[in-house]
Amino acid sequence: MFDIKKKTIEWGGKTLTLETGRIARQADGAVLATLGETVVLATAVFAKQQKPGQDFFPLTVNYQEKTFAAGKIPGGFFKREGRPSEKETLVSRLIDRPIRPLFVKGFKNEVQVVCTVLQHDLENDPDILAMVAASAALVISGAPFMGPIGAARVGYIDGGYVLNPTLDELKDSKMDLVIAGTAEAVMMVESEIQELDEATVLGGIAFAHEGMQPVIDAIIELAEHAAKEPFDFTPEDTDAIKAEMKGIVGKDIAEAYKIQKKQDRYEAVGAAKKKAIAALGLSDTNPAGADPLKLAGVFKELEADVVRRGILDTGLRIDGRDVRTVRPILGEVGILPRTHGSALFTRGETQAIVVATLGTGDDEQFIDALEGTYKESFLLHYNFPPYSVGETGRMGSPGRREIGHGKLAWRAIRPMLPSKEDFPYTIRLVSEITESNGSSSMATVCGSSLAMMDAGVPLARPVSGIAMGLILESDGFAVLSDILGDEDHLGDMDFKVAGTSEGITSLQMDIKISGITIEIMKQALAQAKDGRDHILGEMNKAMEAPRADVGEFAPKIETITIPTDKIREVIGTGGKVIREIVATTGAKVDINDDGVVKVSASDGEKIKAAVDWIKSIASEPEVGTIYTGKVVKVVDFGAFVNFFGAKDGLVHVSQISKERVARPQDVLSEGQQVKVKFLGFDDRGKTKLSMKVVDQETGEDLSKQEAIAPEDAVTT
Repeated sequence: MFDIKKKTIEWGGKTLTLETGRIARQADGAVLATLGETVVLATAVFAKQQKPGQDFFPLTVNYQEKTFAAGKIPGGFFKREGRPSEKETLVSRLIDRPIRPLFVKGFKNEVQVVCTVLQHDLENDPDILAMVAASAALVISGAPFMGPIGAARVGYIDGGYVLNPTLDELKDSKMDLVIAGTAEAVMMVESEIQELDEATVLGGIAFAHEGMQPVIDAIIELAEHAAKEPFDFTPEDTDAIKAEMKGIVGKDIAEAYKIQKKQDRYEAVGAAKKKAIAALGLSDTNPAGADPLKLAGVFKELEADVVRRGILDTGLRIDGRDVRTVRPILGEVGILPRTHGSALFTRGETQAIVVATLGTGDDEQFIDALEGTYKESFLLHYNFPPYSVGETGRMGSPGRREIGHGKLAWRAIRPMLPSKEDFPYTIRLVSEITESNGSSSMATVCGSSLAMMDAGVPLARPVSGIAMGLILESDGFAVLSDILGDEDHLGDMDFKVAGTSEGITSLQMDIKISGITIEIMKQALAQAKDGRDHILGEMNKAMEAPRADVGEFAPKIETITIPTDKIREVIGTGGKVIREIVATTGAKVDINDDGVVKVSASDGEKIKAAVDWIKSIASEPEVGTIYTGKVVKVVDFGAFVNFFGAKDGLVHVSQISKERVARPQDVLSEGQQVKVKFLGFDDRGKTKLSMKVVDQETGEDLSKQEAIAPEDAVTT
């Protein structure tokens, strides 16, 4: 019934199995991949005909995590998986980026890849396995895919590289580096790094590329036994029509790309395109002309040729810069004075407003992942409205691009955040891209550093970021610093590097060709370091270090620790006590299981009142200490005073005043504030307080004055 083909290898100390022929047999390609006890099913289906009028490659990748994979039931009312989580969106992009460039040029049939996590062993992250399974499914599907690719994760633990570390091992790693590539070259890099230098990062990439080679070999061996016949597709030869078009508008394109202002340049390029289509396109006067849609694609190729050749031949770019120069930078802070922190970062025609908001533990985000539910106290949200590129467009929920760019900036900033013990705030950053012409994600990184320093967040060091590009031809290559949008679209690489003065914190690379070598990456990293250092210098002109304290509009937080056996008393039955503390003082109170209590409010007096109340419940008063209390009851033999949170004590009639007091009611009344000294406990364990040894005006301990011996007194 089943024609099962299977390939098993040992990979990074674990068993990797690729199987096809048993599940999802109607898909063009289906592979069940297992690593350890994590299982992912990847399917690939492609349309056998191109849709009429299709002028782009419609590749869709969907990565989905089923909660049953970890033995869980979804939360919420409907009890089923809903819209993609942030991780599902990010991994979908992670798979898409290295496979998209490997489809044969000109192939525009619809392709869909679906990767489903069926089982998670809570040790091996399914993202790497999903990339491997997707690659294998495409290779055996018969689609015109020039793979396979392999993928690997690398950690850096105790000074050494670790291939495919477990989730627990990653907690101690200074590097979380994911790469994908072919047998010959690297296709994609994604990472979060703890300030490592360029040589160490490059070594990790080389280590990962070498480590994935057994996987590539395994996919090839599986395909030799299970691959379908290749789909009959031959890309159309457009060289002749491109040569003709070059004769008509080649000079126009070259002149257009000498215009430095983006909108004016686009108008000139658009005019050249119209001229080419009018001369060569199908029309009533030219019945032998070509399809305008086809001509648009040829024009784009010609446009790329002209721009790329110009950079290689002259060393000058679209806006007149050489390959290493960064565009003019202006950083400003405090532009929105009532927010907790704000910055405006402008680099050339790219601009971001970044706002930092500080919150309490109540503002932490609950993340419901297969590995378990946890809280996230650092949030970064990136928005890219259509007006930022001078266009109209739909405004709605964040798309994959917004989520991906926001996560890149999040990874770049997170290694520099203070610990929760040192800075117990929830931090939310929002980046609004107001102009875009090249690497708004790196503008977000720079603006985020400035906004957090403006908010008084004690960053270890500010972080800057730069996007590098590549022009690679048979006769040479050029690495471009701080690329424009056009250089991204018409070039071969988008290589983003973020870091501090001490090292790299994040690196992301996407390419549009079949891979680049370690040598090119080495030059790109070295050039990026120069660019990052320059950008940091420009940022320092706006703000060199975080403010000493949070702003006046930010909440104030004080952290104390109480014994864990006192937590129940502070919370009270059904939360009665903690609700009373919050309602009475006006402060927010958050208690962790380890006894850490965070008290927050906009007013320091409210915090003090709540902290004193909590301490009175969780600790005992100190003998000899003076407290401010309130008389709660007056009796014939003295008065009961509430002096330490919920604790009351007796001021005996003999301890009310130095003068003889016949009736305490003549001196004291309920609700009166008094200052008392805690004397300890009597033989029956009752609390003893004294008023007469305390100056009721100043709170001074009078007993210390009386203790001075006559011979020690100063005489005049």
